[in-house]
Amino acid sequence: MVLLDYIINLSIFSLLVSTPLVIGPFINHKPIKNWRYWVGIYAGIVSVVLIKLSFQQQGYSYDIRYAPVILTFVYFGPLPGIITGIFGLVTRLVESGQWTPAIMGWTAIIIAFSIIHFVTKRLSSVKRSVLLYAAYVAIYLIIVPFIFHVFRDKPLFHFQYLLFVLLGVIIGVLLIESHEKLLRLNRGLSDMYKLVEASESKYRLIAENTSDLIMLMDKEHAISYLSPSHEHVLGFPCSELEKHKCFMLLHPDDKPMFLDSIKRMFEFNESQSMEIRIRHKDGNWIEFESKCMPVKGEKDTVQNIVIISRDISERKKSEEILLQSEKLSIVGELAAGVAHEIRNPLTTIKGFVQLYKAENSSVVYNDLLLSELERIESITSELLSLGKPQAVRLDQVNLGELLVNTVELLSPQANMNNIQFDVNFDEGPFIIKGEKNQLKQVFLNVIKNAIEAMPAGGDIQIRMGKNASKDCMITIQDHGLGIPEELLPRLGEPFYSLKEKGTGLGVMICHKILKQHHGSITYKSKLNQGTRVEIKLPLVS
Repeated sequence: MVLLDYIINLSIFSLLVSTPLVIGPFINHKPIKNWRYWVGIYAGIVSVVLIKLSFQQQGYSYDIRYAPVILTFVYFGPLPGIITGIFGLVTRLVESGQWTPAIMGWTAIIIAFSIIHFVTKRLSSVKRSVLLYAAYVAIYLIIVPFIFHVFRDKPLFHFQYLLFVLLGVIIGVLLIESHEKLLRLNRGLSDMYKLVEASESKYRLIAENTSDLIMLMDKEHAISYLSPSHEHVLGFPCSELEKHKCFMLLHPDDKPMFLDSIKRMFEFNESQSMEIRIRHKDGNWIEFESKCMPVKGEKDTVQNIVIISRDISERKKSEEILLQSEKLSIVGELAAGVAHEIRNPLTTIKGFVQLYKAENSSVVYNDLLLSELERIESITSELLSLGKPQAVRLDQVNLGELLVNTVELLSPQANMNNIQFDVNFDEGPFIIKGEKNQLKQVFLNVIKNAIEAMPAGGDIQIRMGKNASKDCMITIQDHGLGIPEELLPRLGEPFYSLKEKGTGLGVMICHKILKQHHGSITYKSKLNQGTRVEIKLPLVS
């Protein structure tokens, strides 16, 4: 029967201790002012309930009212503990007439607990609980059996009572410490979740706003993640790309190299960089530099590969332009040196041929020799103009007048080849800042090339107007032999010409002059359908 009373008291005590610990986290409330005192009041009410539940054994009441007092002192301090003790003392005095031992014991315990609390602030809660309980045992043994001679000859009675209180303290400490540990763990997890969310948000922000293509590929070459930049760069929706294997859009020539590299990365866990071409939705190929990094999974094996690709089309163009500039510089220096060395002996030979012609006019080959010498001289002049830096004096030039003069100059040659000029200008004037003679050289070269491309005769359309950017656009369209599309990018390279006796320097000089005038020249042509040359020059505002 006594054991059942113990169990009932300890169970109700456990319920009263754990109830606020369980309910508290589910209530979103503002911090209560002086909340420690309210804890002391609640613990005092628990003491009152425990005294009401006390049971009689051998004429003495068993209760564990000092268990909540010890716990309140340990976890909340002296003032809440004193409040709890006052509740217990008042209830005890009301329930029992033995006031003297109750008051003396209560006073001694409160004083001892307060001193121990201030002395042991740096100790853990569990250690302070042990010290407070030891103090309670010492005070109880001194006052109850020795001073007031209560069952002095029955040590088992006192042992049972002290064990009863000890069990209450142990249960309370276990409940509170478990709750505190769960709270610390929960706060740690919450902080970790916040860090993970912040990190994920940061990486998602980077991944979703970068122009690089980020792809995650598994062992079956299936795509498990695509950054949104794929849709912007390649034109395909990400939902459509995820249905394909990662190599479906690769250039056929790059596919074997790519698959071999991926296989090696899965086998040997090696990061690799490669240049690949990926098809855009409109059909053209875009060059990418891809960095592939293996990602290990279970059993320390590579499970996925992260592929980060960057569009290097513009970089490739810049490299080609730089390489072309270096070629031009080298060729220019070489051409200037060669032209200078050739010109001196060439002048001497030409002079002697002219003298020989004057003395022997009947020789048939004189005119042919002089013609070929003049051709060599014109080539050396082009070489010099290419290699020698020339001072450009920029004046206001009326492109309309300059182009009309050029057409008139070439009209006799056109008529001899059965070619007519169809000239049509928009309303002008078309004024630019430039060097008149150099621009005239550009028009002469382009129109002469158009004439030479039409051995059977025909029309050459010459148009002048303004584009959307308010630049002057000059279009020269012939209907001659045309140029294969794959050869168009090579126009302007040194010594590259489609004509049998051409040097390629004329087109090259045109490029150089237009570049000095901040303009450009582009070609559109199809074999046997003619060539369209577009010259763009910035107008004076």
